[in-house]
Amino acid sequence: MNTDFLIANMHHTLRPVAAGDEDFLYQVYASTRIDEMALVDWSAEQQEAFLRMQLQAQTTHYQAYYPHAEYQIIQRENSIPVGRLIIDRSSDSMLIVDIALLPQYRNAGIGTTIIQQLMTEAAPTNLPIILRVEFFNPAIKLYSRLGFVKTREIDIYHEMVWKPDGSHS
Repeated sequence: MNTDFLIANMHHTLRPVAAGDEDFLYQVYASTRIDEMALVDWSAEQQEAFLRMQLQAQTTHYQAYYPHAEYQIIQRENSIPVGRLIIDRSSDSMLIVDIALLPQYRNAGIGTTIIQQLMTEAAPTNLPIILRVEFFNPAIKLYSRLGFVKTREIDIYHEMVWKPDGSHS
């Protein structure tokens, strides 16, 4: 699969992560931890140091466990970055390692459209799409609505699978 593909719809595109995207990727990551950071009595500097360390640990983990994953920036058609997508494709499945949007772009159909495009890509070869989502993440409703089914629990995650043929055995 070509890792430099661009897709366009709903006024957004995907492009490969490039040098210079680090601060944006930090913003996206930090936005996913806002609720958690509200619970700690740390200065803004302490929070940023912690979140940068956590992002580095996550990045190192992803690179070790998903060495062939595609790292992409989700951007508006006017090249304004709004999120990130990490996909690991194999011959037997497609794993959504991570998908995250900045808060102001959530609930606008962007994530839905991206996942539907992945479904369209997976369907001809009957590839299942797998993702893992934290128990408390409200995106579980989106994934369920799109036909993903909880298949197991892994630590603090629900593993959810979508199969083109609709089976989930």
